[in-house]
Amino acid sequence: MIFSSLNRYLPLLPLFLLLHACTTLGPDYREPEVQWLSDWQPDLYGLAGNQEQQTQFDLHFWWRLFDDPVLNGLIELAKQNNLSLRIAGLRILESRAALGIATSFRYPQVQQATGAIDYVRNQQYGGSAAEKHQSLVNYQAGFNLGWELDFWGRFRRGIESADAAFFASIDNQQDVQVLLSAQVADLYFAYYTTLERIAIARSNAAIQKRSYEITERRYQSGQESELDLQQAKTQYLATLSTIPTLEVTATQLRNALCTLLGRAPGDLPEIGDTARALPTVDPIVLQGIPARLLMRRPDVRAAAWQVAVQSAQIGIAEAQLYPAISLLGTIGWSGNTLGGSPNTGTLAVGPSFIWDLFNYGRIKNNVRIQDALLQQTIENFQDRVLQAAREIDDAAVSVVKTREQKRILSDSVQAAERSLKLANTLFREGYADFQRVLDAQRALAAQSEREVINQGDHISAVISFYKALGGGWLGPTADTLMPESIRRTMETRSDWGDLLEAPLPNPSDPSPSDAEAEIYE
Repeated sequence: MIFSSLNRYLPLLPLFLLLHACTTLGPDYREPEVQWLSDWQPDLYGLAGNQEQQTQFDLHFWWRLFDDPVLNGLIELAKQNNLSLRIAGLRILESRAALGIATSFRYPQVQQATGAIDYVRNQQYGGSAAEKHQSLVNYQAGFNLGWELDFWGRFRRGIESADAAFFASIDNQQDVQVLLSAQVADLYFAYYTTLERIAIARSNAAIQKRSYEITERRYQSGQESELDLQQAKTQYLATLSTIPTLEVTATQLRNALCTLLGRAPGDLPEIGDTARALPTVDPIVLQGIPARLLMRRPDVRAAAWQVAVQSAQIGIAEAQLYPAISLLGTIGWSGNTLGGSPNTGTLAVGPSFIWDLFNYGRIKNNVRIQDALLQQTIENFQDRVLQAAREIDDAAVSVVKTREQKRILSDSVQAAERSLKLANTLFREGYADFQRVLDAQRALAAQSEREVINQGDHISAVISFYKALGGGWLGPTADTLMPESIRRTMETRSDWGDLLEAPLPNPSDPSPSDAEAEIYE
């Protein structure tokens, strides 16, 4: 009987389904326009050469230009073990699950099966009536259905927002890869730069110690003044005092590198503690148009996705201004063990609506809040693009100028070495006083250290340049989001279905509304 009654209402379902697909409130996403970008065509101080000058180079693995297997291995280890990168991967899983929640609202939101069994015992006693005892068992079962139809597009906008947040989480994970690759390379070469500075300081201290000992003997024999002795001693001890500070810096750099690798502070067998020559980097020629490379940076794309996330929130807020139309249904059955008592079947089906008629001001102001938040994300996107352009330009000029300075300092060190040699010769032959030797030693020590520092700065500028271009990431996969051991732990803790193994999309576009370009040229 229940199902025969239900058939009477089936013709109404197409009407409700028609209402379900009626309209979608709120603005559709539009990528924010960067007005100055089309006119920004810098040569980056000569780094943006002609296509004929460019050689093919994979920006995803830019650190390979240093031809250093140890560095390659450290970056690979960091991408496997770095905790910040793992957290970014877990946020992808979090946003993927949130997208699943948003998608589920397209279907009936209430799907409840109910049931109960009650034992009831009644006793009547006292008074003029005879005592009466009665016991029975009540039982009932039912199914409730509640489906709020997406008449105003509230749930569709929710899916849009969650979908954009999911893609933003993927770009954020790629941005962590960019930062991680650059940090490992920067710390690696900063560590060796510091070891080289320690070696130079020890070498200079050894030279100055010999001068100090010679001066001391000459002073004791009456051939030198005490002033020359104290100046030689001062210079030697000053150089010697710089070594502990540099050793502290080297330890701090090594510990920072350990942290990026997911290790406790301590020794790194991969790099040791012996100084080595810093690599010579070939001149950079940028491949690709700077403006297009800029827009493909993961952080810029993530900022664009955040605009899409917030754009959909306006439609969700506007839907509160209109009635929420739902289709409700209940099927129930109840009965008891009391003799002669009938069983009861229940069917209730029909539409309903809820409308906040007197909360117009509150809802309208919430729409305004969401619109203001949207404009904030747009301005944040504009600022992110500006900052990216500044980082590219700053890094490019640093690459060019440190390379220019390198040639000057190389000549300067050669001149200082020659000057010291001449000063020693003149001093031994009695044509110059010891002050000339001290000045020459001081100049050689200063210029030698400046040359090493500049070489380290040049390498750091090259690293910053490739980081500014957004290089050094690969599209995440289920296998690379986190180690197998963590995935197995999560599977034993909760039912993840296939989310931990399912392939991830690769948001290769610079923004949600632009799907024309490759990630890298």
